[in-house]
Amino acid sequence: MNKYRIYIDETGNSDLASSENPNHRFLSLTGIIASTGYTKSVMHPEMEALKERFFNHHPDKPLIFHRKEMMNGVGSFRSLKDSDVRSGFDDALLQVIRK
Repeated sequence: MNKYRIYIDETGNSDLASSENPNHRFLSLTGIIASTGYTKSVMHPEMEALKERFFNHHPDKPLIFHRKEMMNGVGSFRSLKDSDVRSGFDDALLQVIRK
């Protein structure tokens, strides 16, 4: 029997009246479902490789992708302020997602 894992993330705000900024007025849920075998053998190693390639990730100090920090190029994601690095990362991430 195959086992599956669901990954869900949210961004935004569910309270439509909370902000005049249209970028903050909506709640978005995004998710993927993957078999545990695929997660272990493909998805996890590829995501870890992205972290190591672009952010000097180390297993002793796990890096978690947070959209807000990534978009703003802050904290561990400072390297994304460089447009060449951001472009390379975006392309590499999209390749992983397409799989």
